[in-house]
Amino acid sequence: MMKEICLSTQYKKDYKRYKHQPKKLKKLFDILELLKKGKPVPSENTPHTLKGRYQGCWECHIEEDFLLIWIDEKTNIIGLVRLGSHSELFE
Repeated sequence: MMKEICLSTQYKKDYKRYKHQPKKLKKLFDILELLKKGKPVPSENTPHTLKGRYQGCWECHIEEDFLLIWIDEKTNIIGLVRLGSHSELFE
């Protein structure tokens, strides 16, 4: 069964900054396809849980400094929270 992807308002704003970078977006869409199918994110993308402001969320590296933060609450919904660089997301 496919999971549904829900976009936060902040994620939509983050996404707009990258919409003219097709290579980055191709990699992002590959990761989103795995999440929709309920499959694990590859270890080379270093998926891990977060603490602090994003406690309860997951993060992975799409590229070196291009990160995706999401929530997977064991339901059929994946909530996309943020998209961007370390400095954009954690400062």
